[in-house]
Amino acid sequence: MSSVPPSSASLRGAVDLSSLVNRPSSGPAASAGAAGGAPGGEPGAPIEVPSLVLDGSDANFSAILDLSSTVPVIVVLWSPRSPASGQLTDTVGALVGAYDGRLLLVRVDVDQNPQLAAAFQAQAVPTTAAIVGGRPVPLFTGTVDEAEMREVFDQVLQLAAQNGVVGTATVPGGGAPDEEPVEPPLPPLHVEAYDAIERGDYDAAAQAYRTAIAQDPRDSMAVAGLAQVSLLARLQGRTAGEIRDAAAAAPTDADAQLDVADLDVSGGHIDDAFDRLLALFPTMDADGKNRVRTRLVEYFEVVGSTDPRVVAARRRLTMLLY
Repeated sequence: MSSVPPSSASLRGAVDLSSLVNRPSSGPAASAGAAGGAPGGEPGAPIEVPSLVLDGSDANFSAILDLSSTVPVIVVLWSPRSPASGQLTDTVGALVGAYDGRLLLVRVDVDQNPQLAAAFQAQAVPTTAAIVGGRPVPLFTGTVDEAEMREVFDQVLQLAAQNGVVGTATVPGGGAPDEEPVEPPLPPLHVEAYDAIERGDYDAAAQAYRTAIAQDPRDSMAVAGLAQVSLLARLQGRTAGEIRDAAAAAPTDADAQLDVADLDVSGGHIDDAFDRLLALFPTMDADGKNRVRTRLVEYFEVVGSTDPRVVAARRRLTMLLY
């Protein structure tokens, strides 16, 4: 389960998008958007989606990022433990529908998708962000009224237009935005891996991901999936209490510290895991250092290479190596 707590915070601390709207277009968002939209903020060619409301997961989020190069995506990180977050997704879904396909909504259950909760640095639910041209933009935490929400979404559209992301989404048959969210289809090997995870067969899941990587070494979701399922396999059949007790009793034992780092990553305590292993690294012999480095690289795949915590940890590791 995620450690993200329910919250009813307001717009305080939200990103002011107005400062971004007037920046010149540059970088991957601009180039991606230019391919999918028209210059000057005019609507581009429509793309067909199964619904204007989609469910996002750790496994399918690369497809969501692809969509964001054509249509801005609003992401709501929510939890069934928080009634307010369920209400917010309904409100956002209705408002997204009013934009006639110029926005998409993606719902992310943080309890089921810890990688995404960590990637968005969600400290509370609900948390709302946008993705424009593959780049995340924090919006607000907690619930806000519809007028404030509309103002923020208008700013998202201005930012998207500045970066050439001006396409529209259409639903076959004109599906309503508040219909049951539909996930983009997963590649067959990813489906095979997920089915294996569901039945607790982590070896089979790992093999499916390895096959996917062999077929396409650029399949970053398969690489991350393999790292995550390896972590799950290591934790299988063990309790948090026994893992933490063993680590406390043997602070210099590599196995014990690697185990508790696994536990921290699985619970979303990413900085704790990184700090633990980076502090351990200089005390190890050559073999121990290699094991710690390998495990850190695996965590980088699980969390995501662009996550600020990964960038900082990778920099610290590089300094320790040289």
